[in-house]
Amino acid sequence: MALCPVIGKLLHKRVVLASASPRRQEILSNAGLRFEVVPSKFKETLSKASFPSPYAYAIETAKQKALEVAHRLHQKDLRTPDVVIGADTIVAVDGLVLEKPVDKQDAYHMLSRLSGKEHSVFTGVAIVHCTTADRLLETQVSEFYEETRVTFSELSEDLLWEYIHSGEPMDKAGGYGIQSLGGMLVESVRGDFLNVVGFPLNRFCKQLAELYYPPRGQDVRRVKHDSIPPVDSFETLGDLDAGDPGPVQSHVDPGAGPGSPGSLRGELEAEGDPPARGSSEASCNGAVEAQPPFPAGLLDLIDGFKVSKALFTACRLKVFDLLSDGAPRGAADVARAVDASVCGTRRLLEVCVALGLLRKTEQGYSNTELAGRHLVSGGARSLHGLILHSDQRTWDLFSHLERTLREGPRPHGGAPGGQDGQPGDQVGPPCRETQLQALKAAHTLSSLTARRLASAFDLSRFSSACLLGGCRGALAWELARECPRLEVTVLDVPDELEQVSCFQPQGRPTARVSLVPGDPSRDALPTADLYLLPRLPPDWPDDKVHQLLRRVAGCCRPGGGLLLAEVALDEDPGAARRGLRPKLDLLVQTPGRDWTLGEGRRLLEQHGFGDMQVAPAGDLPGAVLGIRMRP
Repeated sequence: MALCPVIGKLLHKRVVLASASPRRQEILSNAGLRFEVVPSKFKETLSKASFPSPYAYAIETAKQKALEVAHRLHQKDLRTPDVVIGADTIVAVDGLVLEKPVDKQDAYHMLSRLSGKEHSVFTGVAIVHCTTADRLLETQVSEFYEETRVTFSELSEDLLWEYIHSGEPMDKAGGYGIQSLGGMLVESVRGDFLNVVGFPLNRFCKQLAELYYPPRGQDVRRVKHDSIPPVDSFETLGDLDAGDPGPVQSHVDPGAGPGSPGSLRGELEAEGDPPARGSSEASCNGAVEAQPPFPAGLLDLIDGFKVSKALFTACRLKVFDLLSDGAPRGAADVARAVDASVCGTRRLLEVCVALGLLRKTEQGYSNTELAGRHLVSGGARSLHGLILHSDQRTWDLFSHLERTLREGPRPHGGAPGGQDGQPGDQVGPPCRETQLQALKAAHTLSSLTARRLASAFDLSRFSSACLLGGCRGALAWELARECPRLEVTVLDVPDELEQVSCFQPQGRPTARVSLVPGDPSRDALPTADLYLLPRLPPDWPDDKVHQLLRRVAGCCRPGGGLLLAEVALDEDPGAARRGLRPKLDLLVQTPGRDWTLGEGRRLLEQHGFGDMQVAPAGDLPGAVLGIRMRP
């Protein structure tokens, strides 16, 4: 068996599996691994909100499980284990982590949320190598995760309850077991099937190979020193008795591989990795001197403005509209249609192919699914308006970023006035046409995020909701669609409500959405079970924010809720890249404060709300929901 040499490295070690899961035990036993089972007593009370991603939470839980068993056995056992394996499997959908359901109703909510959707199954794994020195336990931790994408069919109520009454969901992450009856719910699987069952065996074996097999002689990197002969700079865990190697860490950003859309982040994070084979050169004394990694991610950042301008130009020329009928067209046909040169058009089309926006065949160029959904103007999910606004206004603001940082943003978001031959924006507010374009751009983006926010929490306990500020109604309509029994009221100033009719979607349950003119900071608040603040205004002083929250708390009955949406991500290393988009926007926006998730929680606690739930949403701002406690 191909895996035997890898598994064989553990045959003469005391291996402990820190899990009572019969599925993990079966997977590892079938692979030929000999191990003891010592279930972890680690209480899984880690705050999901404190982690930058679902898989980071799974990794940390797996590590704490393994470390708890390692320390317990070291204290109580005559022989410390050599290796402890910890694992934790979770299901994530729409930014929400689903673990094992607590009861049948909880299982119903989980499975209903997964119905007809694709979700991620993450398993975090920690391999803890244990040694003792002067009777003290020393641990080396190697950790990784695996992601598998699973798509459910649309589930009927009868099928859901039939499966729930079987009892199978109750001890399964996400409320289903794919290897048993739960397999009938699954339409497709992308990735490691065993990962969904409970343990990523293939990735585990690859990790063992990295830990126990040193590189061949020609792969060993040597470093030249001025007066010291070159020596091998590689240690492995296979030499535990002879030395103390450093821990091995492995973190992979799913879906961000080289050459794929969105791969920039993965390349940046990989820049600290050792260079590939053949990337070193011989020095004058015959030693091999390692070369620094090629800064591909940094070069992509430098060229990022070129990519944006190419996309903006293709949208302004309506290239994607021209190809929306699905019929491939040659570069000459496209050039004639958009009134541009054939040479320049061909080069622009080739760039769009490289970006994954167009497909190229012998018949010509055509839209990819991504471009057809988001780049054709007039579509329900089109970003065309946002792109035009970015090209016509945001681009100019960022072109003068240095001056903006020195002088401070202007009240209406304009760039500093022109001087020394530099162009500048108008000092006063933008014209009506520009304002409308900005509103359409904001609505486009909020429409994409509203559905994710509407499904981020279980709102089934509430029968009425009130949005304090409507954001053109996108969130209100998504709430009505996501929660069939929820009556939604939007309270906003008349000028804002006048704009709502321009953005009202077709075919949505608008009958359960009411528009009420009023100022949330002064006028009486409608009665509701749930209040939502789409965003805390950044230019509001703290006392005005507290005044509004006191008014909401006074109207909210015990058991009611307050949801703060579009809250910035907390300042921590893991969230730094995730919060990049809103941080970039703040560079040119009106001065003010950006509330974080942690501050949002504290705000709610100060005004009598507890039982907090937090929902970070990928690269988008997060949200926090609090329940009104009894005075």
